[in-house]
Amino acid sequence: MPDSGDGEDDPAAAPGATSPTGHVSVPRPRTGYVGSRPPTYEAEPTALPVARPGELGELVADTVLDGARYGTCTLRAASVRGDSARYRGEPRRDALLTARFGHDETALVLVAVAAGSRAAEDAHLAAADACRWIAEAVCRSHARLSEDIRSGRRGDLKSGLHRLTDRTYGRLRARAAERGLAPDEYTATLRCLLVPADPDCRTRVFFGIGGGGLFRLRDGSWQDIEPLLPEPAAVTGAPVLGFGSPPPPDTPSETEEGDRLTMDLGITTAPGPLVEEPVPPPAEPFRFRASVARPGDTLLLASPGLAEPMRGEPALARELATRWADAQAPGLAAFLADTQLRVTGYADDRTGVGVWEA
Repeated sequence: MPDSGDGEDDPAAAPGATSPTGHVSVPRPRTGYVGSRPPTYEAEPTALPVARPGELGELVADTVLDGARYGTCTLRAASVRGDSARYRGEPRRDALLTARFGHDETALVLVAVAAGSRAAEDAHLAAADACRWIAEAVCRSHARLSEDIRSGRRGDLKSGLHRLTDRTYGRLRARAAERGLAPDEYTATLRCLLVPADPDCRTRVFFGIGGGGLFRLRDGSWQDIEPLLPEPAAVTGAPVLGFGSPPPPDTPSETEEGDRLTMDLGITTAPGPLVEEPVPPPAEPFRFRASVARPGDTLLLASPGLAEPMRGEPALARELATRWADAQAPGLAAFLADTQLRVTGYADDRTGVGVWEA
């Protein structure tokens, strides 16, 4: 009987087995789905977005994949067009940017994730602009930001990154006006991670505006650590821990969740990044979190298209926890397959950034 070619009866086809030609069989990354039934849409790309003369530079790839290793952490990042956009031939509205600023131990790694509005025609352009403009702002201030992170100056970090983020949204509003659009027709959610390359610094800084998720896998369980509290309109009353004064002598050094408490150390520093003109704040509050990672932690920054099924479908969170139980970060292809685990009812673009702590 001729060989069917599927390898089912071939011992050499087993994972890790060696074929007669000397090649080792490696199992392919698993995508699949979780839940009671498979999603309606096909699992692979179908229709391409329409291309127009003079606008070819605005085309967006179906998938973006990146990774790196600095200090004690390994970075994996992927952005994938959603099942619905693939079926309808629409562009990926999520944008992903990874960049390193500086050299050696003072270098700073930025990952920016933006998600354009589903209803806006130019959503993919707004998301790309948001990532590019926040990266330009961080690039100009990276030396100061890196020093603030490594020195634990939480107050300076928060106020400086808030200004840079507000300025990015000011530029988005200006671009909307140039295109004759309302501000909410040319905007995007924006979430960023700053990771210092210094191996002695385990501080990871999250900041941004809009929906999405920030999760931490610790000891086999997911923790939703998304900052939910809005920015206060004004600072009133006495100074509090981490905002204007050192802590009392008997204050613990860690929270109940295991995060080391950071604070404004009262160190005199130069003014924050320059903003040439005041800009009105975005409609949504600024979010900020600086925490110290433990060895074995995995941090996941997610766009809305990934954060929603992480919160709404427990089977997805369990499957990812199982796949990422190993202390070693997955390879790029495996991470891409992991972030594409499909769930019925969730067909939007997905962007995920994973940071594995050695």
